[in-house]
Amino acid sequence: MKTSIKFVFSTLTLGVAVAVSGIAVAQTPNPGSAPSASASDSFPVWAYPWDPDFKSPPADDAPHRLPGSTATFKWPQVRDLFFSPDWHPEDHPPLPAIVASGRKPDVRACGSCHRSEGTGGPENASLAGLPVAYFVQQIADFKSGARKSSGPQRSGDSLMAVTAKAMTDAEIHDAAEYFSSLKPKQIIKVVESDNVPKTYIARLFFAMREDGGTEPLGSRVVEFPNDVEQFELRDSRSQFTAYVPVGSIAKGEALAKTGGSGATVPCAICHGSDFRGIGPIPGIAGRSPSYIVRQLYDFQQGTRAGSSAALMKPAVARLSHDDMISLAAYISSLEP
Repeated sequence: MKTSIKFVFSTLTLGVAVAVSGIAVAQTPNPGSAPSASASDSFPVWAYPWDPDFKSPPADDAPHRLPGSTATFKWPQVRDLFFSPDWHPEDHPPLPAIVASGRKPDVRACGSCHRSEGTGGPENASLAGLPVAYFVQQIADFKSGARKSSGPQRSGDSLMAVTAKAMTDAEIHDAAEYFSSLKPKQIIKVVESDNVPKTYIARLFFAMREDGGTEPLGSRVVEFPNDVEQFELRDSRSQFTAYVPVGSIAKGEALAKTGGSGATVPCAICHGSDFRGIGPIPGIAGRSPSYIVRQLYDFQQGTRAGSSAALMKPAVARLSHDDMISLAAYISSLEP
């Protein structure tokens, strides 16, 4: 059995990357740490994974390599929230300072959580390809407190507020222009299934248990990195698998394209017929399904109350949790 040291990332709903420092080794986690398929319908706890008691032992100081890269980084570098490991500099334009290193003491490097290419992960959001105006507005919403999370107060939430409030207009513009210039990557494989590998929560995201086994999926999404070490080394080429209920992709397609007989408003009206965005409206195709469900729920609950909330409120008002899962399953299965 492979033992690896794991970097633990913070979660954000969208915007500038911030992370909670911590390292974890592969271990047999508490079987009760992952939410069950029978979790209460009143709150989709599985969409906001959080285990504050996850233990993080010290990191080693050896250089690490990844396939397809000539770079080497040590775990202390990877843990540094003012540093973005750039495994594939040939894949993108030069990193602006705000993405590569941030600005001490309060502005963390965007790439420290969302990766140098803005690919993000299940615990946060992809920033690649976001319209400049949309990106700028989201930071403004984080600054004002208009954009919050409906989930538990995870460590990343407070760090996000601190970072957003400390960013200058120039830093926001530089980050927005850089991420807007990037093409989103298809990094998520959506799989319909009744059963899924057993998982645990590595502080802020799901990971497969190393002792194997399966469990019923139920009414939820289970999304995790295929290679945890690669993911925690913050490689922008990391791949993910998202398990969704059987039949949810087709149901989601109907909801997204037609509104599902009044259940919602067709997503294509604002996000485009290919769901890749129109003007200042962001693309949603290929995004993390966990992220999508969090945003739909946050809009519905009013905790995400920024400038886009008025447009989204009619679309989410009647959605059930199963509707949100289906929409996320379909949208995530598309090429961004």
